[in-house]
Amino acid sequence: LVNPNPYTSHPITNFVSASTCRAALRCFSQLCEHLQLDRSATEKPLYQPIKRRLNYWKANALWAKLDRRAAQQEYQRGRVCSNMTCVIIGAGPCGLRTAVELCFMGARVVVLEKRDSFSRNNVLHLWPFTIYDLRGLGAKKFYGKFCASSIDHISIRQLQLILLKVVLLLGAEVHVNVEFKQLEGWRMEVSPKSHPVSQLQFDVIVGADGRRNTLPGFRRKEFRGKLAIAITANFKNRNTSAEAKVEEISGVAFIFNQRFFQQLRQETGSSRLAAALTDTPVGDVLT
Repeated sequence: LVNPNPYTSHPITNFVSASTCRAALRCFSQLCEHLQLDRSATEKPLYQPIKRRLNYWKANALWAKLDRRAAQQEYQRGRVCSNMTCVIIGAGPCGLRTAVELCFMGARVVVLEKRDSFSRNNVLHLWPFTIYDLRGLGAKKFYGKFCASSIDHISIRQLQLILLKVVLLLGAEVHVNVEFKQLEGWRMEVSPKSHPVSQLQFDVIVGADGRRNTLPGFRRKEFRGKLAIAITANFKNRNTSAEAKVEEISGVAFIFNQRFFQQLRQETGSSRLAAALTDTPVGDVLT
């Protein structure tokens, strides 16, 4: 018997559908091995030689989106930062999105992440310009449910997965289980100390590690609003027909349903309610 679709278990299919950080990294390595690509010596952006060797029609829409973005005049065909090595601390949404831009500008990009999993199920509401930006990077190709519901939102882990796949295709080096410790001139101390990136000399370093803020000499600015306590309940989404009918609530405050919230406040002291449905657990937030 001959498989009518040889790409059903092809490395590119596995890579696009990978649902965890480790799986995405593993599948991308398998894809490069399958195509006999030496990532360290291959032209950037990396998806160009992949595109030429792969010849898979389903990926053409993704290549077209990346080509369109790479052709923007600001990037000067990848020559803006072509002689620069940039290190990014943290593979969160901000760190990975920064890596995307630096890759398009032609820099060698190295991303350090101290974990090897994306576990944040918190749901982000997406502004219109971020939706436009992510669609232009092929978000819908990696995650078919992207902005398909009544509310434009996405879980942090799913956003990280999308951006991780994009930066890998653009040629960034992503190292997980590597923790930045401190600067040593234009090099850095990491854990484990024996990791090869400790010998890397860089031109630019970006601290995208959030509250940890491991780069010295930068004052943090933070906005503190009125103190509120939020209770989050996550329920496993089994993708049943009943769950598909669950109404999503972007946020309901007291002024929109006073009778309901008067009763809720008497019983619980809460003043706001939100509910979101994602491929990860369903989240209800009560504040």
